[in-house]
Amino acid sequence: MGAKPHIIADEQVPFLEGISKKHARITRIPGHLIDNQVLKKADALLVRTRTICSAGLLKDSRISFIGSPTIGTDHIDMEYCAKTGIVVANAPGCNSGAVMQYVFTALVAWAGNNAEELKSKTLGIVGVGNIGKKVAALASRLGIRTILNDPPRAEAEGPEGFSDLGLLLEQSDIITMHVPLTPLTQNMVQSHFLSSMKQSACFINTSRGDVVDEDALRKAAPQLGGIILDVWQGEPHINPATLEVCNIATPHIAGYSLEGKRNATEQVVRAMASHFGWNDLQNYSVTLPPAGYVPSDLLFTQCFPIFEQDKQLRKTPEQFEQIRNAYVYRREWTQEQYSQLTLCLPKKTF
Repeated sequence: MGAKPHIIADEQVPFLEGISKKHARITRIPGHLIDNQVLKKADALLVRTRTICSAGLLKDSRISFIGSPTIGTDHIDMEYCAKTGIVVANAPGCNSGAVMQYVFTALVAWAGNNAEELKSKTLGIVGVGNIGKKVAALASRLGIRTILNDPPRAEAEGPEGFSDLGLLLEQSDIITMHVPLTPLTQNMVQSHFLSSMKQSACFINTSRGDVVDEDALRKAAPQLGGIILDVWQGEPHINPATLEVCNIATPHIAGYSLEGKRNATEQVVRAMASHFGWNDLQNYSVTLPPAGYVPSDLLFTQCFPIFEQDKQLRKTPEQFEQIRNAYVYRREWTQEQYSQLTLCLPKKTF
């Protein structure tokens, strides 16, 4: 490609410093200000899930590449992109370690506050892809029984090792959602799903807000033993009534680790380098500083002080997006730390 492409990038997408002026011109813009007019003279677009890449946004532009350093593409009109020849790249699995860390940090915090013994619990995992597999692996390592539900994988690999959803709901003490948002999973968690759960079971959602019917969740709350939400219907304008029934509530930051963001940007920039013929960026990589030392008995609390985020969101829920954007990316557990994880429960903090 002769002329240097013009890239419009959400200002919250990190680690783009390796794309120099010899490669492209980059204009950084707040995600909510990216509109059709802005894209008129752009060749590529780097967005987060907040920017809905619809036909209306993209029409009459010269965009040939959309990169989204996110695990999903439900915010992108993939049919329109295919029809108009726009290449789309995302980053599946980029933050799987971060979300796994969130799930267990939240569970240890919930268990500590409710005098629960996690090793006696059965963990039901709905969706066993990049994230669900890591959640299952750590649960197994910590001695927690798991039940796995993933119909596409069961169909492709055979039913052994997988359970139907009804049995999972009936037997699980904790249910964690790790499904993509599709027409089949939208409002998947509704009144029948919730009434089929065990009494006093804990429910966790870190997938997409629209997977859950929040009206049904609020009605079911008195029968549940805990509700942990990181994703919400109507983000960033969340329902305070849903916030009220949560034991732990955070502003869609389960995947917000430095490693996850690094992984995502690397994947998307490599795809963009291939698209624009930047041979020197085909193996684009970002070096992170070493993670600090954390004692093994504090790995579930010090690495990610989850109640700080909970308290901040409860104090100013109307500032959901500002809190999310200001979040300082945490560090994931190193391999050495992961091998030292034990179920040390904190004292009641909430």
